[in-house]
Amino acid sequence: MSRVPGWLGKVGAGLSEMGERLDERRAEVAKEHTEAAPEPPAEHPEPREPVPVTIARDRPDPSLAVPWGVRVAAEAGWRLLILAGTVWVLMRVISAVQLVVLAFVAALLITALLQPTVARLIRYGFPRGVATALTAILGFVVMGLIGWFVTWQVMANIDNLSDQVQNGVDDLRNWLLKGPFHVTEKQINQIAKNLREAIGANTDQITSAGLEGVQVIVEALTGILLTVFSTLFLLYDGPRIWQWSLKLVPAAARPAMAGAGPRAWRTLTAYVRGTVIVALIDAVCIGVGIYFLGVPMAVPLAVFIFLFSFIPLVGAVASGALAVVVALVTQGVFTALMTLAVVLAVQQIEGHILQPFILGRAVRVHPLAVVLSVAAGGMVAGIGGAVVAVPLVAVLNTVVSYLKSYSQEPASIQSPKPRGATAVSSTPEDSAP
Repeated sequence: MSRVPGWLGKVGAGLSEMGERLDERRAEVAKEHTEAAPEPPAEHPEPREPVPVTIARDRPDPSLAVPWGVRVAAEAGWRLLILAGTVWVLMRVISAVQLVVLAFVAALLITALLQPTVARLIRYGFPRGVATALTAILGFVVMGLIGWFVTWQVMANIDNLSDQVQNGVDDLRNWLLKGPFHVTEKQINQIAKNLREAIGANTDQITSAGLEGVQVIVEALTGILLTVFSTLFLLYDGPRIWQWSLKLVPAAARPAMAGAGPRAWRTLTAYVRGTVIVALIDAVCIGVGIYFLGVPMAVPLAVFIFLFSFIPLVGAVASGALAVVVALVTQGVFTALMTLAVVLAVQQIEGHILQPFILGRAVRVHPLAVVLSVAAGGMVAGIGGAVVAVPLVAVLNTVVSYLKSYSQEPASIQSPKPRGATAVSSTPEDSAP
């Protein structure tokens, strides 16, 4: 057996050693790849359809796309709609119970006029019940006597007034015929014929109005009784009624309302007192003037002027026009012109001297607000609405001004002191009714 050459054995051993090194190198490379690669997921998702690639664009918030002014208008608009709906519902409720509301408002005005007398009697040592009874009886007796006196004067002079009116109409007719207006007798007769035809055509309406007058009288008596009872309770138990009313207000707004109440009551009291004084001066001055001019029923006309003066602007014009018409049909054109001069002079003194001096700053309402409030009150509730419109606006102005200033005060100033009806008032005038 031949032997293998030695060099061939060495070559085989070298090849075997190189193979072992290559295997070790492959193992090292495989180990490095295994450590660097992420672990495969446990479950392979099923292949999905390819999704088309789209380019994303940034879009602003829709609310930011609306202009700022439009957003403010929308925010204010829906709140105004809610307020308008609330006011509409409130007006519907008030119109349904209009008689009760007017009676209570009239009682508030009378209470504002009589409460200082009650407070004065209490300071003199009278019990509150006795002071209330005396004041109410005296006040209503005076009002009743005034009404009786006016009715008596009208009934006593109605016959004489009819004759004077007939003579005045004849004088006016002659003056128109001979005056500068060149009115013919045919035109005057045509006007008289039209008046007669108008009265004849509306006979049914006049009759129905007379029948409805019975219902009006019943409602007037009911309103008078409600006013009397409301006045008595407001004079006697006003502070307790006000404190009970505060319980209807949310607790957070109660301190502010408790402070606004007495201030509103002082404004109402100042308005009623000032209006009574101004109306009395107007009635006395105009009554004395038309008395010396020879106008009949000067005293009843003066009482009407006093009552109509509670309606700002409109009342003075209406009462003055009534006095001028009575002077025209009874005494002639010259007396009517003199009466008009007296009325205008007194009203000018009232507007420029009496009201600014007597009312002062207690009732600060712009003349435009007075005109609009009287017109709105008259449209809603007639004469009664026109009477209560201006004091209502004055009170609301005071309340809103106080609440605005109260909201701007620091909390440290608002909290320590109780306000209004939450504190014991030192005098009855400072408390609400």
